Amino acid sequence: MKVPLFKTYWNQEDIESVKAVIERGTYWATGPEIEEFEKEIAEFVGAKYCLAFNSGTSALHTLLLAHDVKEKEVIIPSFTFIATANAVVLAGGIPVFAETEAETYGLDAEDVESRITEKTAAILNLDFGGFPARDHEKLREIADRHNILYIGDSAESLGSKTKGKLLGSIADSTIFSFCQNKVVSTGEGGVLITNDESVYEKSKLIRSHGRVELAEDYFSSTEDNDYIQIGYNYRMPTMCAALGLSQMKKISENIKMRRSNADFLNEGLGKIEQVKTPTLIEGDFQVYQMYTIQLPNQETRDALQSHLTEQGISTKVYFNPVHLKTVYKNMGCSEGDLPKTETLSGKVLTLPMHPSLTEAEMEYIINSVEDFFKNVEA
Repeated sequence: MKVPLFKTYWNQEDIESVKAVIERGTYWATGPEIEEFEKEIAEFVGAKYCLAFNSGTSALHTLLLAHDVKEKEVIIPSFTFIATANAVVLAGGIPVFAETEAETYGLDAEDVESRITEKTAAILNLDFGGFPARDHEKLREIADRHNILYIGDSAESLGSKTKGKLLGSIADSTIFSFCQNKVVSTGEGGVLITNDESVYEKSKLIRSHGRVELAEDYFSSTEDNDYIQIGYNYRMPTMCAALGLSQMKKISENIKMRRSNADFLNEGLGKIEQVKTPTLIEGDFQVYQMYTIQLPNQETRDALQSHLTEQGISTKVYFNPVHLKTVYKNMGCSEGDLPKTETLSGKVLTLPMHPSLTEAEMEYIINSVEDFFKNVEA
């Protein structure tokens, strides 16, 4: 592709950070960089506790286990990556899909409230593509009023703010991902954020085989650890944590460049009548992990995507409805369950976005979209 969907933002410091761990010849697992990275993220978002994991999915699965959603309902979006729903099922919970609002692609508060039952344990909201969800305040209020949990799947949105509050400081617990296309990347990785000490302690056990950790590191100690429950090996490798520390030094610069690129795209694409550029809500701070537009309908969206592919511009549909994937259709979901979400998924198209996008590349994207609509009208 002439213009890829994303490029991971890196520099020599990232290489040196990983190299230092490798050359140390020890503590490639459970090294001191892991706790340093956890502390860095906790301080960044303003939370008491942070645990690092080998993926955002592992972090979310652990979080739901720690909050004990077994045999309880968790209200989730269908407009999301499938890991959001899978984590609920893997934790023994019952996913209840709700509609997504069409401005920032978070859960629609009105629809969520209509789906709350006596079995509801939590609302699990999505912060899509570096944008804070529109209905955070409403959903927080609904959760508090019904005495249920409010959980944030902010996998894509580290650094985003709503009403001056960083994501990670709003929900009862939150997860972030550091997969290769995220604003901060460790290749694969994620963190769990919470202010609840009980959830934090439970999550530590789940993350590492249910093992009671001693004062000395497991690999250094001659003592025998006890294991008090069933757990997983969800730990983050030390090299990834070292890379995360290096990446965090660049997060402000990274976000600034993304926002500048988004301004350029918003200006150019905003002049095209058939294109709806991202909605910017007053008081919110977007980090543009992705750049997603809406088209009038699915036929137009699909044709535009084919045209851009022919021009060497990579695009992707984020997201097609999870409830219509085979695994969830086999659980009883069907087309028509979420008409608003299904219609919305047919209109969205994610265009290239990363800090290193050049002005020439962005002009090429804009011109290619313009050419498509000129040919349609002709």
